[in-house]
Amino acid sequence: MSATIAYPSCLEIEPLAAPARGICHVPGSKSIGNRALVLAALGTDLGPCLLEGLLDSEDTRVMIDSLEKLGFDLALDWSKATARVARKPGDSSKRTIPAADADLQVCNSGTTMRFLTPMVATGIGRYRLDGNTRMRQRPIADLLSALRSLGVAATGTQPGDFPPLEINTRGLPAGDVSMRADISSQFLSGLLLSAPKALGPLKISVEGTMVSEPYVDMTVSMLRAWGYRIDKEGAAWKVSAPQSARLPRYRIEPDASAASYFWAAAAVTGGEITVAHLGKDSLQGDVGFVEALAKMGCGVRYTPEGITVKGGELTGIDLDMNAISDTVMTLAVVACFAKGPTNIRNVAHIRHKETDRITAIANELNKIGAQVETREDGLTVYPGPLHGSRIHTYDDHRMAMSLSVAGLRVPGIVIEDPGCVRKTYPGFFQDWERLRQMSLCD
Repeated sequence: MSATIAYPSCLEIEPLAAPARGICHVPGSKSIGNRALVLAALGTDLGPCLLEGLLDSEDTRVMIDSLEKLGFDLALDWSKATARVARKPGDSSKRTIPAADADLQVCNSGTTMRFLTPMVATGIGRYRLDGNTRMRQRPIADLLSALRSLGVAATGTQPGDFPPLEINTRGLPAGDVSMRADISSQFLSGLLLSAPKALGPLKISVEGTMVSEPYVDMTVSMLRAWGYRIDKEGAAWKVSAPQSARLPRYRIEPDASAASYFWAAAAVTGGEITVAHLGKDSLQGDVGFVEALAKMGCGVRYTPEGITVKGGELTGIDLDMNAISDTVMTLAVVACFAKGPTNIRNVAHIRHKETDRITAIANELNKIGAQVETREDGLTVYPGPLHGSRIHTYDDHRMAMSLSVAGLRVPGIVIEDPGCVRKTYPGFFQDWERLRQMSLCD
C-alpha cells in the first residue's frame, strides 16, 4: 500500500452491525524495519542485504531517503515489500558512511532521527539532521550528551540541544559512556545499533530508569541475529568494535502495535479476530497488549497461525504500561466500553511522542462522553454514555487509529486528517474496511 495514498480531510467511521470477525494481515513492523535498514546499511562493506516485509510508510521512506543521501544504494520493490541495501556501484571504499557530507530531513520520524544521529557519528565528515516543527520540539539531548562524552562534536542548534543537529566526526571513539533512557529508549537503541562500527570497544551504561525496555531487547536481538557480539553486564552493554557482519536476507515480522487496533476491535464488539504471523516469540513487546485485554475479560489464544482475541465482558483494570506504551491510547479507548475505571500508569514519556499523547487521548475521549483524569505519568478512564464527535488527531497516526476503534460501536465518530496514518500504516483505513466486510460476511 503506497505511502502516497490520497485521503479526505475527514472520515466518518461506520459502526459495525455485527461483532468483528476474521483473520487480519497487518504490514511489517516499522520499529523492526527501521532498525533493519540501519543494520543492512552498516553491513554493506561485506555485501548487500535483501529486506523482506518492509513497511511502505512515511517513517520508512524518510529513513530510506536519508540512507541514500549518506551514499547507500537501495533498490525498492514496494509491490513485494522488499528493499535491497548495498553500496553504490563502483564504491569499493570501506568507509562506514560512504558520504562525507549530507543534509538529512527526517520529518517527524523519531526512529530515523535517533538511529541516524549515532550512525553518522561512525562516519568521517559533517552531517546535519532536521525535521518538522514537532521534531524540533522532541528531546534528543541525552543522546547528544552521550556522543559528546565519547568525543564526537554533536550539537543541537536550538537551545536545549533540540534539532536541527550538526555532527562533525572522525569516527565514533571507543570508551565507556553513561546515558539516560528515561525519556526514550531509542537513544540507547540508536547507540547500540552503531556501536559495532566504533573505532574500539564500547561500554554503554544506563543511568536511572529506562522506558520501553522491550524495544532495547528488540535491538539487541537483531544485532545478534546479524552476527554482532554484544554482552550485557548489569545495567551496561559491552560491544566489541570494530566488527563487520551482514545477513544476505532478513524478514521483518508484522507490526504488533498496528495489530493492537484489530485485537481491540474484537474486544469492544464482542467479536473474534486473529492477527496472522504474530506469536509469543515476537521480537516486539507490544504483543503483550493481548495480555492486557485478557485481564479485562477477553479470551486470548496463541496458535501457529497467529494470535486470536475473543471479546468478553470487559472490566476496568489497573496497569503499568511502560513496556507497551505505544498501545496506551488503544487500551484507553477499550476502557470506555468496560465496567468500572481503568488506570494506566508509568507512561510519562509518551508526552514526548508525536504529540503529548496523555493530554491528547484525554481530550478526545472526554469529547465523546468518557471522563478522563490525567496525571504526569498516566491517566484514568471512567466509562460513560458515549456519543459521536469530530476527533482531532494532532498529526499523530496513533490518535487516528485508536479512536477508529470507538467508531465501531459509537455512531458519528469523525476522524480529522485521516491521512496522518501515512506515518506508519498508510493502508489502515482500507484494512479497517476489509474488517467490516469480513465481519458482515461471517
